[in-house]
Amino acid sequence: MAEKQPRLLRTSAFLSLTIGVPFCVFKFLFGLLAYQNGYVLLGIVMLIWSVIDLLMNFVRITKELLQLRKPDIEFCSLAHLGRKIGRAPLLLTIDTFLSFFIICFVLWSGWIKELSVWGAYMWFGATTVNLMGLALMNVCIEVFADPDKSKTQQKKD
Repeated sequence: MAEKQPRLLRTSAFLSLTIGVPFCVFKFLFGLLAYQNGYVLLGIVMLIWSVIDLLMNFVRITKELLQLRKPDIEFCSLAHLGRKIGRAPLLLTIDTFLSFFIICFVLWSGWIKELSVWGAYMWFGATTVNLMGLALMNVCIEVFADPDKSKTQQKKD
């Protein structure tokens, strides 16, 4: 099934732009909000973390687009640390969990109301790119799915 999907959906550039960069934006804005709300150390750590991860995503995109070689860097610092200990997928999943936790915390704590106008537009843009990228990927998976396998799966259900 994956072989029939457009190559774009399997590229580091697509994944970085639709998942990695939006997660960096959420981390960055959370860092600003934490700093503004008196959690100075947490804010500084989050800002540094978001910038490092953003740079890592742009390195992956650049290496792939220039076809220099397969990116030798992960999408985020946690996954890169995971690569060093042989657990990159696990730490990438933990980074994803933390990013979703940040999103939920900012929404449910009410901190979302404290974003500046440009911060709100960054948040909305990151949300839109992330959700539409996921939706596009899901549509393509279904469009390029093997219809015979889908019928078999439906009969099992």
